Amino acid sequence: MSEQEGEQSDRKKYEFRKVIEDLRDYEGSGTQLVTIYIPPEKQISDVVAHVTQEHSEASNIKSKQTRTNVQDALTSIKDRLRYYDTFPPENGLVIFSGAIDSGGGRTDMVTKVLEDPPQPIESFRYHCDSAFLTEPLEMMLADKGLYGLVVLDRREANVGWLRGKRVEPVKSASSLVPGKQRKGGQSAQRFARLRLEAIDNFYQEVAEMANDLFVPERGDIDGILVGGPSPTKDEFLDGDYLHHEIQQKVLGKFDVSYTDESGLYDLVDNAEDALADAEVMKDKNEMETFFKQLHEGDRATYGFEPTRKNLVMGSVDRLLLSEDLRKDVVVYDCGDKEEFEFVDRRKSTPEHTCENGAEAEVQEREDAIEFLMNIADQRGTETKFISTDFEKGEQLLSAFGGVAGILRYSTGV
Repeated sequence: MSEQEGEQSDRKKYEFRKVIEDLRDYEGSGTQLVTIYIPPEKQISDVVAHVTQEHSEASNIKSKQTRTNVQDALTSIKDRLRYYDTFPPENGLVIFSGAIDSGGGRTDMVTKVLEDPPQPIESFRYHCDSAFLTEPLEMMLADKGLYGLVVLDRREANVGWLRGKRVEPVKSASSLVPGKQRKGGQSAQRFARLRLEAIDNFYQEVAEMANDLFVPERGDIDGILVGGPSPTKDEFLDGDYLHHEIQQKVLGKFDVSYTDESGLYDLVDNAEDALADAEVMKDKNEMETFFKQLHEGDRATYGFEPTRKNLVMGSVDRLLLSEDLRKDVVVYDCGDKEEFEFVDRRKSTPEHTCENGAEAEVQEREDAIEFLMNIADQRGTETKFISTDFEKGEQLLSAFGGVAGILRYSTGV
């Protein structure tokens, strides 16, 4: 995938994610929110026939209000289906429609159409409930890439997953391997034999943990990473303790200093080359470049207003936006210029005092990510979405406001 295709994919995922978050907030009084998932091979005429049948059957609903709301939702869906010919778009179509609670005993009719989701819709689904069905879409947006992780020495071991950008510790074990010094009364030969048996038993226990976790998912695993000190990890892999199908998926063995849960994170960091195509490493590399410029260079910017100014100047090479950023930009007309405020999406528009003393008038309020991405598109700037599932990604959101940039040249802004 090219950089441009990757950026378009990230933007599309963000737009879908934002719609899903809005849909999750909607509630209906009773089962009156309708969701329809339409796979790409499903003929629109068949969907219309199904909706017509559901509309007819809805006349049997006892509650007049629920009956009216469901039928209104189905009528709205039929109206939207008229815009499509024989088949839906390439990856299918999802339609949400229903009367949502708007407070004070009132309802508002909402209809949203999501065309061409990130992955093809697998089967036709009609769902009527008090909430919209969003789980299938959420699964499509989940981070891709699944790697098994094993860290061990002769004292302890941990196994877990790397799912997309997220490390998930799952199981741990402690060994009964004695130290290298034998207890009194034992011959050196007997002690060495007992110690080797204990090591072998521990390796078998670790392999059993790993096999129990990884074998059921072997069809979806992209690789296995094993970490630990030498010679432990070498003995473990060379001893063929792992299930043969899991052994074949081992991408490499890597030195790590710790074998507790933190060792799983160290393993991911040290396996950078093996994970070069994994999403987590792309995000980590962007943040490493940002912090290097922040501390050692002069080509970094952060915070909404400095980054906005640099974007307008065309000096930003890569715009870094936190995936968890939930902010709006309010644009105020201050007479001879515009001024901006970066506000929480769920809060009301604040009063603003113009720097020149003019009376501030709200010109527009827009999603902050879309606002910044539109400027970036106009200036030829790449946009990168950064996960919060690793330390520096979390710092982008918590310490830098979720907005930063790597500059083409120093600007002093």
